Amino acid sequence: QVQLVESGGGLVQAGGSLRLSCAVSGSILSINAMGWYRQAPGKQREWVADISTGGSTNYADSVKGRFTISRDNAENTAYLQMNSLKPEDTAVYYCNAAIREVATSYIRGYWGQGTQVTVSS
Repeated sequence: QVQLVESGGGLVQAGGSLRLSCAVSGSILSINAMGWYRQAPGKQREWVADISTGGSTNYADSVKGRFTISRDNAENTAYLQMNSLKPEDTAVYYCNAAIREVATSYIRGYWGQGTQVTVSS
């Protein structure tokens, strides 16, 4: 079975930093694009950033210049470095990855369980 596990969330004051990790494990044939999403209380899940296999990145306007997405293909891990955090960044952050699973050979999106990020003012 394929599993995505996020870690690195926590409580931080405004202006602080956190680094989230997303580790992929299981019977995987390949990992394509990876991304980070977040969901604040009472709001829909929104896209934050994504990164291609080759390292091309895209960011939501709300996090440009503050967040950096990266990946280590050898370790099947994606990261989200979050700097200059604001209270409005408070949300559960989810990792998503397009994965070709050995069991099915199909490519589909997988989600992690999420990690809570709380930014206090």
